[in-house]
Amino acid sequence: MGDPERPDDRTPFLEAFPEVGVHGIHRQRRWDAVATGEAPELPGDELTFVTLSNGTVLVDDELPEGALTPLADAIERELDPPYRAHAIRRDDGVWGVGAITIEVVEVPEEVAGDAVSLVVKGEERTLLVDEQPAWVDVPTLEAYARERHRDFVLHAERLDGSLWSVDVNAL
Repeated sequence: MGDPERPDDRTPFLEAFPEVGVHGIHRQRRWDAVATGEAPELPGDELTFVTLSNGTVLVDDELPEGALTPLADAIERELDPPYRAHAIRRDDGVWGVGAITIEVVEVPEEVAGDAVSLVVKGEERTLLVDEQPAWVDVPTLEAYARERHRDFVLHAERLDGSLWSVDVNAL
């Protein structure tokens, strides 16, 4: 019989062979697409950007016109926008870039912050704006989440103006 303190009898095996493939348990996928691209004119060693469905690229840093195009093109061979990408310089002008698909929602309501977390379970509702309790309504975000789940956790981050990246999970 297995140890009651260790209900998964595979645990000693997994500890002995933590490498993926040896025990048949795969790593969680972090990226929907990965690629490399040459972008020698990009400054720095690391950056994050968002590409919207219309091809608009949002980035916090001031960059030369079209400097991100090679990285966006490399990702878009495998993944359609919208997506959030993180790029790291690998060699002189070669960058590795990983991207995940995002859901973008236009929120016309005025939100006094850049991050919203909303948890709804039955009649209970908890809203945080920039990690602080808030007693306002953001009907667009709540309706978006309710279309998917009755009880949910929503996290939204402002991309630019009224555009938000939204993630909704069922409770």
